[in-house]
Amino acid sequence: MASVEQIDGTGPSGEDGVRRRDFINIAAVSFAGVGAVAVVLPLIDQMNPSADVLALASTEVDLSAIQPGQAIKTTFRSQPLFVRQLTPKEIAEADKVDPSSLRDPQTLEERTVDGKKQWLVTMGVCTHLGCVPLGAGEGENRGEFGGYFCPCHGSSYDTAARIRKGPAPKNLEVPKYSFTSDTAILVG
Repeated sequence: MASVEQIDGTGPSGEDGVRRRDFINIAAVSFAGVGAVAVVLPLIDQMNPSADVLALASTEVDLSAIQPGQAIKTTFRSQPLFVRQLTPKEIAEADKVDPSSLRDPQTLEERTVDGKKQWLVTMGVCTHLGCVPLGAGEGENRGEFGGYFCPCHGSSYDTAARIRKGPAPKNLEVPKYSFTSDTAILVG
């Protein structure tokens, strides 16, 4: 009569059978992992922004028509963008404010590009509830601090677009931007 060990093809300790089972388990798990990646990758890829959204990812703004003390409104990622050329007086007013006295402490230098302190670029969205502040258009109310005024709930921003009064918790956001020339910036 043949022994059990000889019929199943394993040696006396059964090591060959364990190795074969381990290989089959590893191969099955690997096959399942490759299948999961093949299914999940297209699902994740479809969540990437479309071409029309990527086209809005950056915008170029011409600064040549903006006079000192004047601001323009444009759009960036479907939101208002304010670009203002500060006068020496507005820069001095912003610099004399002690940042530690502000709700959201920042200096004008922290909010502008080095060497271009006169150019202030901010998103035109109040940090309270998302209204569009006044002050970028000709003759609009700039509030008591000479910057921007949100008519929705009365937030007032100074010449550096820092919150000074009202319910807004933070300064107007400064987007990422860089100068492409002396008269143009690229936002985004």
